[in-house]
Amino acid sequence: MANLEAAPAAPPPSLLPPRATADGTHRRLLEEALALFGQWGFNGVSVREIAKASGIRASSVYGHLESKEQLLFQLAIVGHEEHHDALRHALLEAGAEPVDQITRLVRAHVWFHATYPLLARVCNRELNALGPESQERVMAVRHQSEQLILDVIERGIRLGAFDVPQPWLAYAAIGSMGIRVAEWWGQLDFSVDAVADAYADYAVRLLVGNR
Repeated sequence: MANLEAAPAAPPPSLLPPRATADGTHRRLLEEALALFGQWGFNGVSVREIAKASGIRASSVYGHLESKEQLLFQLAIVGHEEHHDALRHALLEAGAEPVDQITRLVRAHVWFHATYPLLARVCNRELNALGPESQERVMAVRHQSEQLILDVIERGIRLGAFDVPQPWLAYAAIGSMGIRVAEWWGQLDFSVDAVADAYADYAVRLLVGNR
């Protein structure tokens, strides 16, 4: 069982993962938009407010981006791709046993939401603010991530390692549990590893049942 003893206070979380390669003014726009969207929501923030926070004129924003929605799209696609890659790499490093696979997937899922909590919150809260084409592109990545976890659960059931009657509901419970980490992260002094280990343990217990 994971040890959830309180750890020393964690360093301030990163705003964006390394795959966000924009620099200069473009980078400032993304980071300030992320902070403002996280606090007020996409519809509660204007281009003028993002520009002011970034130290430029509102008219200058359009020299870097077509619209406020493009800012949200870039944040959402970076977040979803980072999350998907974390899951994919975790699965590649896992053994053949479903328990090991789901343990590594859940740890990666929690790692992303604890490492980039603000980005995760915006990604999960503001998807409906995207236009249809942008939303479709982001959701395609999201569905790939969902399928990685669901495939392991279904395989575990076929092999007799897991005992749950509804694979999708088990996935939804495990996925939602990890997503919520981004909502409370920073309020308690737990390390990323401690929470990731504990949540992986909870997921295995849920799936194994009385076996």
